[in-house]
Amino acid sequence: MDETRKPTLIASVQRALRLMEAVASHPSGAPAKQLAREARLPLATTYHLLRTLAHEGYATRLPDGAWVLGERVEALHGQSRAQQLLARLRPLLIELRDALGVAAYFSMHVDGEIRLIDVADGPRAPRVDVWVGFEDAAHATALGKCVLSQLDEERRSDYLSRHPLHDLTPHTITEPGRLMRSLRPSSGLLFDREEYALGTGCAAVPVADPSGSVPGALAISCRPGKLPRIEKSADRMHATAERIQLTLALSG
Repeated sequence: MDETRKPTLIASVQRALRLMEAVASHPSGAPAKQLAREARLPLATTYHLLRTLAHEGYATRLPDGAWVLGERVEALHGQSRAQQLLARLRPLLIELRDALGVAAYFSMHVDGEIRLIDVADGPRAPRVDVWVGFEDAAHATALGKCVLSQLDEERRSDYLSRHPLHDLTPHTITEPGRLMRSLRPSSGLLFDREEYALGTGCAAVPVADPSGSVPGALAISCRPGKLPRIEKSADRMHATAERIQLTLALSG
């Protein structure tokens, strides 16, 4: 295969992208004729493309005839910001995975729920099989307990009132008082000792956004017998958590 061969480009896609760039350059909108000139397109082609973009939600025609970007563009922008954040976070998780030989996880408290944001695993460090929805099992995971430990009493009570303490394994903590006591970290770590899944242990450290209002957690999973060695590596986990916090600050 000729590796120097130029890639096949779709001219209609190129034209549509040039047209969207022209639309985006006018915050108050611009008429089709002006957009056609700026995108170097025939007027008829411009109208066809604008109608197609409008149908798909990527362009909107205002009452005075000016064209602006559509709502779908804003949705894409929000998703792209999330992807850009993942692009910065994942190398940190991969680095921790490779250093400790474990799967690495990052989660945050978003809109009242504890959400799993990203995971770095591999053949030698498989992730936990999420057989029960993670958002409904925070009491049984190191990630969830780490986030819960950072919430104030009102937010924690609200979360627990909406998420019963389901019994997932013989080791799952289902008594509220005992759960509260388990939220006190040991060596700066919070643990799940086969509470979510038999044969798997987890350890977590806190991570907060720059304002401190959105708590998160960095965690690893491994065989339960490996947890004592992980506990000795708490400094490494805390250092990675600090780098994640800095990444969140720079991405804000």
